[in-house]
Formats: sequence, C-alpha cells, structure tokens
Amino acid sequence: MPRRLLTQPQLDKLIAAESDYPEPPEAAHNSPFLNMIMSLDRGDLARSFIERDCLPGEIIFEEDEPGDTMYLIWSGRVAIFMGKADAPTILAYRSAGAIMGEMAVLDNRPRSATVIALEHVKLLGMNRQRFERLLQDYPLMSLTILEMFSSRLRESDEARSTGELSEKKLIQQVSLLQDEKEKLEKLERLRQETTDLVIHDLRNPLNSIGVSLKMLSVFLPEDVMKKNQEILKIAQASCEHLQRLVDSLLDISRMDGGETKFLMGEVDLKPILEEVLRRFFVINTKEIKMETIYTGDLPAVYADREKIERVLMNLLDNAYKYSPDGGVIKLKASTRKDQVQVCVIDNGSGILEKDRERIFERFAQVPEENPIRRGFGLGLAYCKLAIERHQGKIWVEDGEDEIGSKFCFTLPILKPHKTT
Repeated sequence: MPRRLLTQPQLDKLIAAESDYPEPPEAAHNSPFLNMIMSLDRGDLARSFIERDCLPGEIIFEEDEPGDTMYLIWSGRVAIFMGKADAPTILAYRSAGAIMGEMAVLDNRPRSATVIALEHVKLLGMNRQRFERLLQDYPLMSLTILEMFSSRLRESDEARSTGELSEKKLIQQVSLLQDEKEKLEKLERLRQETTDLVIHDLRNPLNSIGVSLKMLSVFLPEDVMKKNQEILKIAQASCEHLQRLVDSLLDISRMDGGETKFLMGEVDLKPILEEVLRRFFVINTKEIKMETIYTGDLPAVYADREKIERVLMNLLDNAYKYSPDGGVIKLKASTRKDQVQVCVIDNGSGILEKDRERIFERFAQVPEENPIRRGFGLGLAYCKLAIERHQGKIWVEDGEDEIGSKFCFTLPILKPHKTT
C-alpha cells in the first residue's frame, strides 16, 4: 500500500503548533500500558504486534476511514487532528508510550480523527482479533487499559469543565464590553451636546468683539488710531484666532459625521501661502523671521481653498506658538511626482517621536516631557481630517538639523478627487 504524505507546509503547520498542546502523563516513556507491554513474553509480544515504520508527514490513519487496528507508539511523535490538513482542528500530540486508534478496536466504528507522523515514527499495531486473544492470556492488562481510558475520560471532563468555565467568563466579558460600549456612546452624546453648547455660547460674543473692533477702527479719531493701531491689530488677530478655534471645533464635529461639504476646484497654492504669511506678520510680536521657499513651479491642486487656507493658518499658528523670540519659521512648497508637498518648519521645542501620532487627535496633549506645549489639540486635529478628505497625508518629523518640528502635508495634483 503506497504511503500517504502531507505536504511540507501542512506538516510545518502541525509542528509549529505543538508547543501549545502539552502531552498527558500517560504519553511518557514510563506509562502503565507501555510497562505492561514490556512485561509480556517475547513470543507473545511478537505474535500480538505488527511493526510499522512511518515517515515524517505520513498519514497513519485518517478520519472517517474504517479501521480495526490500535497502535502503540514505540518511538517518535504524532499529531492528532480533525478536519482538513490545511486548516486542522488539533486535538492532541502524542509520543512514545501512548496508544491510539483503540476505539476502532473496541466499537468497530470509523476513525474519529486523523493521525500524522511528525517525524520518523515506529509503531506496534494490534488488530481486534489479536487484542482479544491477548486479553484472554493476560487478564491484568484489561485493568491497565481501563485505568488508562478512565484517565482520558477524566481529562476530557476536566477540559469540558474548563471550557464551560471559560465560556461563562467569555459571556461575562461580552456583557461588560456591551456595558462599556453603551457608556462610551452616552459619553459621546454628552460630549457632542457640550460641544454644541460651547460653540453656540462662544460664537455670539466673538462676533460682537469682532464687529466692535472693526467699528473702533472706523470711528476712532485718526490720532488715536495711529497711537493704538498696533494694539487693535493684535486684538483683531487674536479674535480671528479664537474664531478659528471655534470653527475648528464645529468642523471637526461635522467632518466626523460626514456633514461638511468641500467646495473642490483648481487652486493655486502660491497666493494662499503668501496671504497666510502676510496675516502672521501682523501678530509677530516675537520678531520671528518668516521665510517662503518654493522648489520649482507649483502646479494647481484640486482642493477646497478655504479649508487649505485654514490648515496653513493652524500649522503656522502652531509653529509661532512654540518658536522662541527671534526664531525662524520656514514655509516650503515643492512638487513630488503627482503631489504638492507643503511643510511648515520651526526651530522650537520639537515633538518627541512617541507623541507624533497622538498630537493629531482631538484634545490631545503631549505629556510632561514637553511641558511648554499646551492647547486644546483642535488645530492639528482639524488639519488631519481636512487633508485626509483631500486624499492627502499629513505628518510631523524633526526640523532642520534635528531642531524643532517640521509639519508636512501633501495634496494630489493632475487627477481631481471629487469630495463631498
């Protein structure tokens, strides 16, 4: 009869899983059944057992096939599983001293599992007729076999009890997770309601402040205006900054819910870059130097102009906030294949590598290693959502000469991406 062998990947899968299945006590070399066999008369032993050698990966017997022979493992290791070899349900691993296939001898039914040799295996096989004759000649062997079967039944009961206990624990865990999910949903609703109230309560006074500042610039006497022009500019810029925070809070909430409309079209980035820098010169009380660097011609991008302008304002505001007096902020733009890349570079305190993903989360703050960094975490969260809706990417890395931070984002060119 030709040998039936598994493929090498199938065998490797069984060998790799062996460490998760410890062998039972009777699989050891001093198992009671093996000791009983060793006590038999050599003549009776030779007449009762038939030797069989198996190669690594050989199928000793297969699930659902008929069989009337039980086997004692004389040397080597085997795997016992149900189902297909490509996706086996592993039942156990056995080595020298274990018997297998005994149920086929006792109840004359098809094999309940498949047994595979994991390495070179030597077996002693005994069919039903020889097994019955051996029991007649050695009655004590019946007790040994019954003890072994009893031990296996006990293990099965313990495994079933453990499984039932695990199932109960799993049900409890699922119930706890469901409770936690409901709590999180309730907290999310509360957070959204609080956000809506904050936005509503802030917008009206901010609008009033903005209008009042513009009215002052119109109605104040000219000489008073000249003396206080710088103060008014700072107040207006600060009011605009607060307005951006409120708008970011609102837009983040809307973008999360897919409610924000993006007015996409061809956008020339260069005028936007120059405009946001001009606006920052107004509030530049630290005397920070600002530079714009273009690498080659900048092609038009397919974007929402107002959203990209706000992204740039947020990134520049972030760089300005953490830059020292007399520092430098650089705004670089270049073309990379089918994308335009824009970077805002500062020489401030920098961001630890472990915090570089977190800072784009809403309300995220870096830990104590960067104590000077404070804020609500809205500007960068807005930037991430807005850029990703443009099919672009945004990230942060070390600044030039590993000093400060370099925030970069990309926008696709050439092929428009229609975003709703």
